[in-house]
Amino acid sequence: MAEVKSFVNNPYQENTYILYDETGECVIIDPGMYTATEQNVVVNFIKDNNLTPVLLLNTHCHIDHVLGNKFVFDKYGLKPKFHEGELPVLAAVVAYAPQMGIRYEVSPIPEEYLPETGTIKFGNTELELIFAPGHSPAHLCFYDKAANILIGGDVLFRMSIGRTDLPGGNFAQLMDNIETKLFALPDDCTVYPGHGPETTIGFEKQNNPFLT
Repeated sequence: MAEVKSFVNNPYQENTYILYDETGECVIIDPGMYTATEQNVVVNFIKDNNLTPVLLLNTHCHIDHVLGNKFVFDKYGLKPKFHEGELPVLAAVVAYAPQMGIRYEVSPIPEEYLPETGTIKFGNTELELIFAPGHSPAHLCFYDKAANILIGGDVLFRMSIGRTDLPGGNFAQLMDNIETKLFALPDDCTVYPGHGPETTIGFEKQNNPFLT
């Protein structure tokens, strides 16, 4: 059964996740590590728990979710995997990072892209792909049915939703994806978002002011 470890990184307070199971294999999702200290915390967790990173995944490619892509590639030899529709989003980071005062080490490009539906596997764990654009043009969420957890990126937050005022954002599309795809998951599914504390599907159905 997969377990989750989260790390809050970079000036945007982004949540980086490591998903790992009893085989010792792990997946790094949305590496936002920016400083050497942030990088060391993640590396030390992996080392201290005898984990072997086998996948690097991005839910989407806004700057705060890809700042550590190059570091993970240099350290573990992993190129990111994300939906091809996020490629223009990733390419844009090079131009706007300096304007925001952010030092950006350019991310590698995937060798293969993730589809809108299907599964990806590591160790004994299977992650279902949920295509949920609206915050960004080709956003993916990763659902582990066995552990009943969702790595949700910037789609659904505790008492909030992802912003839709960035390029490729679409409010109506985001709301539809939350209501038809995420809210189809069990009420007790734990959602690990790209920012802020975890929540559950049931709690957001009852309490999220954007959705109640």
